[in-house]
Amino acid sequence: MARQNRRGSGDSDKESGSGLRRFLKKLAIWTGALGLLALITIFAAVWFEAQQLPDFDTMKTSQNGQTILVRARDGSELFAMGPSYGKWLSYQEIPSSMKAAIVATEDRRFRDHIGIDPIGVLRSFYVRAQKGKWRQGGSTLTQQLARTIFLNNDRTWNRKAREALIALALEFKFSKDEILELYLNKVYFGGGAYGVDAAARKFFGHEGRQLSLGEAAIIAGLVKAPSHYSPTADQQAAIDRAKVVLEVMVDAGAITPAQADAVDLQSVKLAAEASQSTVRYFTDWALPQLDVLLPETRDPNNHDNLEVWTTLDPKLQNAAASAIKGYTPKDAQGALVSMDRDGAVLAMVGGLDYVTSNYNRATNALRQPGSAWKLFVYMAALEAGVKPDDPVVDQPVTIDGWSPRNSGGTYAGQIDVRTAFAYSKNTVAAQLGQQVTFDAVAAMARRFGISTPISTNPSMVLGSNDVRVIDMVKAFAAVSARGTSVEPYGIVKVVASDGRVLYEHAQKQGQTLVAPFVSAGITDLLQTAVNIGTGRAAQIGRPVAGKTGTTSSNKDGWFLGFSSGVTTGVWMGRDDAKPVPGLQGGTAPARAFAQYMKVAVAQRPIEPFETQLTLPDWQLEPDDIANLSGPDAYVPTDEGAAPDGNNPTDNQPAPAANPDFLDNATGRQGDNTRKRAQPGVGI
Repeated sequence: MARQNRRGSGDSDKESGSGLRRFLKKLAIWTGALGLLALITIFAAVWFEAQQLPDFDTMKTSQNGQTILVRARDGSELFAMGPSYGKWLSYQEIPSSMKAAIVATEDRRFRDHIGIDPIGVLRSFYVRAQKGKWRQGGSTLTQQLARTIFLNNDRTWNRKAREALIALALEFKFSKDEILELYLNKVYFGGGAYGVDAAARKFFGHEGRQLSLGEAAIIAGLVKAPSHYSPTADQQAAIDRAKVVLEVMVDAGAITPAQADAVDLQSVKLAAEASQSTVRYFTDWALPQLDVLLPETRDPNNHDNLEVWTTLDPKLQNAAASAIKGYTPKDAQGALVSMDRDGAVLAMVGGLDYVTSNYNRATNALRQPGSAWKLFVYMAALEAGVKPDDPVVDQPVTIDGWSPRNSGGTYAGQIDVRTAFAYSKNTVAAQLGQQVTFDAVAAMARRFGISTPISTNPSMVLGSNDVRVIDMVKAFAAVSARGTSVEPYGIVKVVASDGRVLYEHAQKQGQTLVAPFVSAGITDLLQTAVNIGTGRAAQIGRPVAGKTGTTSSNKDGWFLGFSSGVTTGVWMGRDDAKPVPGLQGGTAPARAFAQYMKVAVAQRPIEPFETQLTLPDWQLEPDDIANLSGPDAYVPTDEGAAPDGNNPTDNQPAPAANPDFLDNATGRQGDNTRKRAQPGVGI
């Protein structure tokens, strides 16, 4: 019985062992079958993905994003916006040190894997298990290339799976040398530079074919963290990273220790970056206009590179920046806009330093113009029939409870309109504004391009409404154009990468804003303000017409004017609108204007202003009309002249009234009073 039981137990064990073997055999068969099926599926997926990939030449020409190259009016490069790709370098043209540095640091087994590196993946998971977070990636060069060209940097499993599949397809379709060539011409090295050639030009100032071992080590070190290791951002960090690259190259056998020791990274010369601070205010204003200027039929997904030719003059831009920096008071800001006679913006400064503050005060800031606003007051008065020689009285006045004061609190008594404007008499401007109506002054400002809200209370005649610098320059440019509207513009033409002209500026006929006698009259007044009045600091040795502006408590200082077809406006003040001691339109702003304008008009002919008033018939007195027109027009004769052509004094008629009579009639106290009634300098 016992033996029978033992035999039964053995048979059961044999049967159990046989069943396990059968199970394991089936498992192996199914595993093999499923593995084979998986391999077939993966191979099919890779083959299908490879068929969808572009060919090598197409991938060479494809770009990520759009580059906009901004050129000055002389064709020189001002600013590049977007990625920079440089020239394509073939595998043979890329220095061997550059290829070795990238392979050693990014994918040492590049020549051995099929697009994904299992060892690298396992190492990544091992570090993840040790550190508790992802510290080391397992991506190959091929995977990085797939991500650069076809994918994004999303940290999702779906993206990683797509990346692996595309990497396998790339390895299936292209050779190792072709993949490395694509990688080194496509990968991002920081600073907007894509590819070795673009990086070499940006950081070292020469093409990629001339890279030394030290330069190659610096560039290879950028791939890990382009912004952190950029030599233009942190030169020492870039050097320290390059040392690590050289050590890795030695460890990989790419270079010898002696070769690494011979590299002096401290002596590697970096290319000096051209300062873009002086032009960025202009490009920030001009480039957004492309959305309106380019044709609506253009494909928004088309990323063709563009060349934008602008009106900016580099020499004048530098002169403008220098003038603003040189004269702006401490703790204040400055802005300048300069336009040619057709509206082309020649220079634009929106602040002292773009890097510190990119707020464009030339186009966006709203500030009170002070007495510069009197341009519109006096044009409204001229249009209403007031003439520069007409008498006015500088005296205390009160309008609707408002009593304007002159700078210094003095009054000149009876003067003419020209003198009142030249010395910026506030009381006279207030009287003229009331005479022509404040609504008429506001309408004149609107006509000349002031786009900000305008209040018509009496104090508006002294510039209490906020304006933009560019709008005030536009208004003065219209005066320079003899009363014809001028529209500022900054883009001349836009050219696509294939040479097609997508946009070209067409000069439009300006609209007549005021009659010629008004523009001539206001130009007369503006010229006088510079010659003898508050704008004397703006003189440049040739005819200049302009106007100062200073707001209460010296919060804003302005000078706007024109000469030889160039119109320029300067503003200075604090962003927080606090007073700036000593700031007046006739001081720092006028001096900055003069310094800049001497450069701006140096190569232009001197142009005298047309200030001769040809009045319309409705402004002439009946006797004047009779004397100036018709066959019986008045012609001087020699009647009463001496035989030799001289007029003896004893033949001259006596004056209608002697000076004493006039003094008594007007209330003046003889010569002493007339001497005391000299114009005082206003705002």
